[in-house]
Amino acid sequence: MALTPKSPSGTPPANSKDAAVQETFLREVDDALREDQLRSLLLTRGRPILALVIGGLVGLGGWLWYTEHQGSVRDKQSETFVTALDALQAGRNQTAKQAMDPLAKDGTPGYRAAVQLTQAGIAQQAGKDADAAKMFAAVAADSALPGPYRDLATVREVSANFDKLPPQTVIDRLKPLAVSGKPWFGSAGELVALAHLKQNKIEAAGALLATIAKDKAVPDTLRRRTRQLAGQLGVDAVDDPAAAVRGAEGQ
Repeated sequence: MALTPKSPSGTPPANSKDAAVQETFLREVDDALREDQLRSLLLTRGRPILALVIGGLVGLGGWLWYTEHQGSVRDKQSETFVTALDALQAGRNQTAKQAMDPLAKDGTPGYRAAVQLTQAGIAQQAGKDADAAKMFAAVAADSALPGPYRDLATVREVSANFDKLPPQTVIDRLKPLAVSGKPWFGSAGELVALAHLKQNKIEAAGALLATIAKDKAVPDTLRRRTRQLAGQLGVDAVDDPAAAVRGAEGQ
């Protein structure tokens, strides 16, 4: 099931190195989720800012040391994560695991979440859906992690268990995320629409699919797919006929 986010708001990357790491992670997750485009995922992880003024030169010196130390830690974690992703792309899974394990345990919240999601995606690709679902559930339940990661983990957990879950359970769990303007609207909405189909609620499914297809903030791959599904249900989801034709020709 393709999972694609809209752009969540958040704090911009701290520096060019973080930005490069984030872009690399997005490409790796895109591969794991097949057609998904998660270009805005890591832009929302946030960065804690400590402003502690004790007073005088001692206090200022302590604050400056802490800031420099945090930057050093972040840089090291960036390099470690890049190493892990490069190893994955090269098929050196054991090397990737050795690089990711420390981040999964002791990394900053953003890197911990990114690594845990990557590890769960690897398990799912290996056919270990039950294990992957548990790993996604653990991320979703961790209140120390940034919200967008937890929301993504919820969508991924439901996707992994979709065939086993009652349709209403899928709807209840994803309905808060299947709202236009939410980062994971397209992904969550598609699953909710499929759950409606299982309930034989054709109109509800078609209407939601059409809404996703017309939402320009949703990536084109997901818009094309939901447009086709909506059309099969007899719902006109074409907002711009000429653009739809161009998109079909480009497939």
